[in-house]
Amino acid sequence: MPIYTYSAADNAGKLNNGEREAENEKALAGDLKKDGLVLLSSKEKGKKTFGGLAQLDISKYLSFLSRITLLDKMFFARNLAVMVSAGLSLTKAMEALAEESANPKFKEVVRDIASSVTKGKSFADSLRVHQNIFGDLFINMVEVGETTGKLTLVLKLTANQMKKDHDLRSRVKGAMMYPTIIILALLLVGTLMMIYVVPTLTQTIKALGVALPPTTQLIIFISDTLANYGIFVLIAVLLLGAGAWRSLRITKVREGVDKLVIRLPVFGVLIKKLNVARFCRTLAYMVMSGVSITRSLEITSGVLGNSVYKKAVFASSADVQKGKPLNEIFKTHPKIFQPVVTQMIQVGEETGKLADLLLRLAIFFEEDVNNTTKNLSTIIEPILMVIIGGVVAFFAISMIQPIYSSMGNI
Repeated sequence: MPIYTYSAADNAGKLNNGEREAENEKALAGDLKKDGLVLLSSKEKGKKTFGGLAQLDISKYLSFLSRITLLDKMFFARNLAVMVSAGLSLTKAMEALAEESANPKFKEVVRDIASSVTKGKSFADSLRVHQNIFGDLFINMVEVGETTGKLTLVLKLTANQMKKDHDLRSRVKGAMMYPTIIILALLLVGTLMMIYVVPTLTQTIKALGVALPPTTQLIIFISDTLANYGIFVLIAVLLLGAGAWRSLRITKVREGVDKLVIRLPVFGVLIKKLNVARFCRTLAYMVMSGVSITRSLEITSGVLGNSVYKKAVFASSADVQKGKPLNEIFKTHPKIFQPVVTQMIQVGEETGKLADLLLRLAIFFEEDVNNTTKNLSTIIEPILMVIIGGVVAFFAISMIQPIYSSMGNI
């Protein structure tokens, strides 16, 4: 019977590491449960691979390939809040969460944070070492939670904000999936036709000895280029794509692209609603947590994806510090902040219920984004049909026109 090394936790969250003989991992979990322990991880002792070598922990060598996602941080914040509210110490809770994490990179990060807290550093300062992972929003809210003694509440708010952010992103990505697949399929079919179908038609058309219209010459040129220099075209496209992607890191280029995006007929409206929803919810949670309005605006600006909104919100922090009302500041940006936003903010500032009204705005725009994404496929489908029909018509007319011309000459 194999022997397993295991890590388990009792009802109080205390970790228990050891070795035990069991038929399999399921039987091991059952035996530990009888002793009041919950199995977190296990490994068969002395297990060999095919070469007779000791089994390697591949996760240690591939951890640098893993990516820490928004869901990893969301579950961390939510579960940590639950465990701390149940009476577990912060370090014990993080140690247990590290053992449960399926992401090897995040596991090491949580262990490092727990070790730092054990040595006497604050939770916020320990998180600040990994600022590139958690970001200013998470760290500042935790710092406020520690200062005010409301860490559990702050962690729950942070987890909820991450969940809403993830849901919004998922809806937008889901709505974009259909048109993306259609466009990629169109490009693939078009490329295959240019490489395998057009050359055959070209031989027939050239044999007719008629003058070729410009559109036909264009298609033949594209076909010859793809057939003879396809690998070079692919490399050129990849290089152009990589160059375009890197150019987005340049501030001026990114701002220009973001300005263009929010002016698009359908997608621009969706991007505006998405950024306003994220702005309202994040700012509401920051204010509710006790962060000053100026600092809240600075942190919220970093959460927004569109640089136009990011720039406007960040600049508003300095204006608020000078004593100017937030609603008046946003009234100077009517193209990105709808009248309902400025009106609700004005009411919130006058009544002292800014956070509550911002949350209502967030819910309103989140529902609006949800409805828009549901109807997006209905809007996009006829547009795609027109585009596909236009491409097919252009190709058919360009290739058939010379044939009809030769028949007319006869």
